[in-house]
Amino acid sequence: MHIKSLFLLCIRRCVSLTLKERLYLLAMAVLVLVLLNYKALFGPTLPNYGKANRESVATEFRAAWVASVVNINWPSEPGLSPQEQQQEALALLDSMASANLNAVILQVRPHADALYRSELEPWSYYLTGEQGQPPEPFYDPLSFWIEQAHNRGMELHAWVNPYRAHHFEGGEISAHSIIRTRPELVRELKNGMYWMNPTQAETVAHSLAVIEDIVSRYDIDGIHYDDYFYPYPSYNDGEDFPDQQAYDEYLAQGGELPLSDWRRQAVNHFVKTLYQRVKAIKSYVKVGISPFGIWRPNFPQTIDGFDQHEKLYADARLWLNQGWLDYFTPQLYWNTNQVAQSFPMLLAWWQQQNHQGRHLWPGLNSNKVTTIEGIDEVVNQIMFSRALLNEQAGQVFWNVRTVTDSPRFHEVLTHNIYANQALVPPSPWLDDTPPEPPVVNTQMKEEVHISWQPTGAEAVFRWVLYYKLDDTWQYRILNHQTRSYTFSPGVLPAEIAVVAVDRTGMQSERINHNLIAPTDEH
Repeated sequence: MHIKSLFLLCIRRCVSLTLKERLYLLAMAVLVLVLLNYKALFGPTLPNYGKANRESVATEFRAAWVASVVNINWPSEPGLSPQEQQQEALALLDSMASANLNAVILQVRPHADALYRSELEPWSYYLTGEQGQPPEPFYDPLSFWIEQAHNRGMELHAWVNPYRAHHFEGGEISAHSIIRTRPELVRELKNGMYWMNPTQAETVAHSLAVIEDIVSRYDIDGIHYDDYFYPYPSYNDGEDFPDQQAYDEYLAQGGELPLSDWRRQAVNHFVKTLYQRVKAIKSYVKVGISPFGIWRPNFPQTIDGFDQHEKLYADARLWLNQGWLDYFTPQLYWNTNQVAQSFPMLLAWWQQQNHQGRHLWPGLNSNKVTTIEGIDEVVNQIMFSRALLNEQAGQVFWNVRTVTDSPRFHEVLTHNIYANQALVPPSPWLDDTPPEPPVVNTQMKEEVHISWQPTGAEAVFRWVLYYKLDDTWQYRILNHQTRSYTFSPGVLPAEIAVVAVDRTGMQSERINHNLIAPTDEH
């Protein structure tokens, strides 16, 4: 029967029904229409991504940016009490850990300020609502984040902005601001931001001193900086960066570089020197850079878009070629099928430029995950990066709220894409010596109890516990302070092994221990 005929029949039948019966029939009709048109009304359902079982530990960098500038992520607003700030931080970390992320990139220097105790720069407005005002009652936010991240087996990377001096939404410019204390280093932009001049030696010296101070005093796992070298042209209404006087002085002293090359040379010097300084203090601290995703238009061919080489004076290809970093996180925020900015095209091109074999962990625009199609796109990008980079793969989500505040995406990560825990991939150019294996003891009574003790002088950052059930190996990644594990009653592994993992991701020798004696066969 056609829909129209069925509709007319229902109308004729309704004439003889009571009002209550008519309302009931109408409700049922609406429900049928909704079910028949569910996809059109509510969009597609999530694909069944499935789950891969692993018998050896996965290695993949799984991180998210936590932005403090303009209170994008944390803290959620200026002036919260320390207790409220800590509660927000713990909620973010717990959500990330439950989705099996293993690193957090926390913005601690949004613009020449500090979300930590510093003698060099003032406390951030985004913490207390007043630049220069410490938290009350006092605590050190960076120390808190480091401790809590490590307690959850996650790395903490301190994210700094090298040159931005003030954001127009960053409160009043206080007497503590570098705009007031070192005005000769700062330029005002048309949009209300202030920017330090990257070509001035004092600017470089100051930013390097700030970063060296963080590396020296805090137990961080990485230093991270992003695409804000010179400001984007729109920040100054399309006008050139106001450094003509400094350039004229350079030429008067015999300089010969064209303006753009002169600016790029200053940024290159900063990038190279920063890497050298960090390694001189703590060689295991990783240095990561997250530039704009396109180096230049037509690299590779078919790629079009913003030219960071000429507009931000950022020669990101050179930094990767030379290995002035430990991981490279280009912001590849475009879809796979967006031909002129295609995610796989760009990621594969950057890998071709990776002459020193550094980590290539792209930044993903996970803001897409508000839709089913967006989740599917991000999942496909993760799978492509795994196919290209194998056990050295990794991703960084922009931003953390897309993980913590998106239930469907969080579920996909937890139960499908990140269902298996992962270690951060090793960095053998930093350290190629594996730690010593631990001494392992077992007790088998009503429950199987495993304990272990580290050996050797090198500190252990994480442990991997392997156990064999029903002829299949499984594993758990445990924090450095964990020294024992008890299996549930009735669970009897045939074999176990405990592997030590050091700060750079190197794993100790794996030694299997039989728990079930082999039966004699005659």
